[in-house]
Amino acid sequence: MSRYGSQFGPDVTFLGVPACTWDEPETYAGADVVIIGAPFDGGTSYRSGARFGPQAMRSTCYLPHDGSRPSLALRVDGLQGDLDVRDAGDVEMFSGDAARSCADLEEVVATVATTGAIPVVLGGDHTVTWPNATGVARARGWGRVSVIHFDAHADTGDIEFGSLIGHGQPMRRLIESGAVRGDRFLQVGLRGYWPGPEILAWMAEQGMRSFEMTEVEHRGLGDVMADAFRIATDDCDGVFLSVDIDVCDPGHAPGTGTPEPGGLSARQLLDQVRRICYELPVVGVDVVEVAPPFDHADITVLLGNRVVLEALSAIARRRKDEREGTTWDPGQPLLADRPPID
Repeated sequence: MSRYGSQFGPDVTFLGVPACTWDEPETYAGADVVIIGAPFDGGTSYRSGARFGPQAMRSTCYLPHDGSRPSLALRVDGLQGDLDVRDAGDVEMFSGDAARSCADLEEVVATVATTGAIPVVLGGDHTVTWPNATGVARARGWGRVSVIHFDAHADTGDIEFGSLIGHGQPMRRLIESGAVRGDRFLQVGLRGYWPGPEILAWMAEQGMRSFEMTEVEHRGLGDVMADAFRIATDDCDGVFLSVDIDVCDPGHAPGTGTPEPGGLSARQLLDQVRRICYELPVVGVDVVEVAPPFDHADITVLLGNRVVLEALSAIARRRKDEREGTTWDPGQPLLADRPPID
């Protein structure tokens, strides 16, 4: 069901972190985070290619793949020392059998999450969030995990192309199953021309809170996220973070299946991922819809890689501060001990 390395391309781990095997928990005993690849794009409705996302996000970086990445801003290493990160390779996912592929992925994620490690899943199209969040809910508490979802699209469709399973439907499947609560489901960055009134009515019935880009621009991203944080931490024990790379404007993320103009900047996304993973009790993460065949100059793949690194670095900083009783100050000068220039 899974194997070391990538299902497509060379057998590599995320920037050189140690490998592990999902069904041998002793290989990641004590790990804080386990990377899992979900190379599935059988749920795409426009253009495929996200199956190549996990391998590309693991390996696209201009720095050495030595299992170390000290964060300039956070002053921690999110891959080693301050956080124990392992890579379980890819779940073998056949795009021609969505039901089987999703069931296999859910089992891997649930097994990892049950050990206490945080699963960080590299997609794949957004279909995979259904098994990802379900697996975390099985381990952390059914209906006890809230979701913060960055995306241009709501992904709350019902039956698309004659199927209940696809990248436009995972959020409905999650809420209908009870794995997550609709009134603890926060969506940020929606825009464009889908879904229609019937689906929007269903979303309202579930108590979902969706922040469309017009509201984000009018109120400011900081205020919007403050609302999201308040709702996500009310009567829930953990937060699942799902990042669809198309939440960013296509100028910042061209390599994706369904690009929609007018989104967040790369800087905005990275800042909010860092903030979420530092301030909230994150119990699962996925980064999806990175489609290398449509990328240019690795712009999107590198952003996906950095989203993962920001999440890991922030989790490392949170845990270090909890151990030491300190608080990270984002406004601290980088070289505080250097004398002023005359």
